Amino acid sequence: MTPARATSPSIPLPHEPVALLGGLSPARFMQRHWQKKPLLIRNALPDFVPLLSRKALFSMAADDAVESRLIEHKEPGWTLRHGPFSTRALPPLKRKGWTLLVQGVDTHLDAAHDLLQRFRFVPDARLDDLMISWASDGGGVGPHFDSYDVFLLQVSGQRRWRIGRQKDLSLAPGVPLKILSRFEAEEEHLLNPGDMLYLPPRWAHDGVAEGGDCMTYSIGFRAPQRGGLAGELLQRMADEFEDATLYADRSQPATSTPAALPPALEAFAADGLQRLLAQRQTLACALGEVMTEPKPRVWFDQPEGVWSIGALRLDRRTRMMYDDRHVFINGEGFLAGGADARLMRRLANQRCLVARDVGKASGAALALLQDWFEAGWLKLNEPG
Repeated sequence: MTPARATSPSIPLPHEPVALLGGLSPARFMQRHWQKKPLLIRNALPDFVPLLSRKALFSMAADDAVESRLIEHKEPGWTLRHGPFSTRALPPLKRKGWTLLVQGVDTHLDAAHDLLQRFRFVPDARLDDLMISWASDGGGVGPHFDSYDVFLLQVSGQRRWRIGRQKDLSLAPGVPLKILSRFEAEEEHLLNPGDMLYLPPRWAHDGVAEGGDCMTYSIGFRAPQRGGLAGELLQRMADEFEDATLYADRSQPATSTPAALPPALEAFAADGLQRLLAQRQTLACALGEVMTEPKPRVWFDQPEGVWSIGALRLDRRTRMMYDDRHVFINGEGFLAGGADARLMRRLANQRCLVARDVGKASGAALALLQDWFEAGWLKLNEPG
C-alpha cells in the first residue's frame, strides 16, 4: 500500500502577500480584482513542474471515467468531439490548430487536487475543478466568455491571450462551440511557463498556442445559476417537507367553465411554497447537501487498510463544508454541535486531522468517521 500524505496543503493566510497573486495578499486580491477586473501575474509559480506529462494526459483522456473534448480548427471551421479518445484517435502532434481538454483532473490526481488548495482563499462552495488543455501550434477554443471566475496558469509552451470587456455577446451561428461572432480585444498578453492570468466572469478571451506543446491549467470556480439552484433546493426540501394538508373547496360553486383553474387552488399552492421556504433549517441543510454533492462521474474507492483511531485525511474527491448548525459531506448533512462540531469543521477546513484530535472525538463522531472511511470518503493519513 502506498503511504498517504501526512499533511494537507495549508490554507493561504488572508493578509499575507503571496507570489501566486503577484505579491498581493488574498484579502487585497479579493478586494481589488475578484469579479471586478483581470490580473496578469508574471512568475506566479516560477519553478512549477507539470503535474503530469503529455503522454499521461493523453492516457487520461482515453479513460471513459474522465471527461475530455477534442477541438480542431481547420479551414472549413471548428469541430468538437467528446472522449474518451485512444491515443491513435488524436491528431498528429505536428498538426496545427487542435486542442485536447481534460476536465476534473483534480478528482483523478492527488497532485492536481493539492494545486487547487492554493486557491482556498475563496470559499470551497465556489471552487470547482482543474481542467488541463494541451494544444498544438495555433490551437485554441476560439474567442468566448465564461460565466465564472478562472485562473489560467501556463505550464509549458506559450499561449497568447487576447482579452476584452465584450458588450456584444452574440455567438457565431452553426458552430459547435460558443464562439463570439464579433470579438474585440482590449489587451494582449503572451504567457510563458509559470505565468498566470485571472479573468472575472464575462471577460471575453481568446487563447492561442504559439509554437506547439502548449499546456495550460484552468482553475475554475462554480457560479450557481439562481433558477437552477432554487429548483434543486426545492426538490430536496420537498422530499423532507411533512405537510399532509389536503386541498378543500367546500365553498366551490357549480361552474360553467370547468377547465379554468380555481384561484383558491393557486392560493393553496402558493401557501404551500411559502410554508416550505419558511423552514430555514431545512433550506440551510438542502443548500449544504447540494453544494457538496459529488459530480456525476465521481465515485469512491474501497478503503485501503483497516479503520483505526489515528490521523485521517479527506479523499481528494470528497467535498466537505459546514454552517453554524450542520456538517455536510458528499451530499449528506448532519447536525453538529459542541466539541464534535469544532472537530468536523477543522477536518473540513484543513482536510485532515492528526491522531490526537481524532482520539478526542465522541463515540458518535467516531462512528461517523468510521462510516466515512468505509465509504472511501476518508483515508488513513500515514507518515510517508
